[in-house]
Amino acid sequence: MWKRIIGLVTAFALVGCSSVRVSDYQGREPEFDPEEFFNGTLVAEGVVLSRGGKVNRYFTATIDARWDDQSGVLDEVFQWNDGERQTRIWRFERVGPRHFQGTAGDVVGTADMRYEGSAVNMAYVLEVPLSNGRTIQVKMDDWLYQTSDNTLINVTEMTKFGFRIGEVVLTMRRL
Repeated sequence: MWKRIIGLVTAFALVGCSSVRVSDYQGREPEFDPEEFFNGTLVAEGVVLSRGGKVNRYFTATIDARWDDQSGVLDEVFQWNDGERQTRIWRFERVGPRHFQGTAGDVVGTADMRYEGSAVNMAYVLEVPLSNGRTIQVKMDDWLYQTSDNTLINVTEMTKFGFRIGEVVLTMRRL
């Protein structure tokens, strides 16, 4: 019995130690700057994967992005492979060095965005519509990695009640 308890405690400790922090990317190039990268027109293409890794849906999106001194707006228009068209308008406010908070119509509360080096992490809860007309709240853990002056790769883990339910993978390019 004690062996099982010690094994579980060790497993939880190891999982806790393995979490990635945005500060792990300090000094990596190219240096991400949201006010520079998210400025003008961007195009995104991506897939939504099930918990088992099967592609459920895919999309393209155009993003009209603009900033002033302390805030920014990302106006996103998604075109899904099944014909659905969806919009999301993000509004970001600077709350500290390398730290923004954002809101959008389908985001519960605020999104927390932090960046360092070439990486960005955003954590938020998204209200996701279901085919039956209801919605569920899904925790989103976005990791964006700038790979060149004009390209970001985004990997988002989606969880519900602490369990992984899927993933979104996309590329975003500045035009």
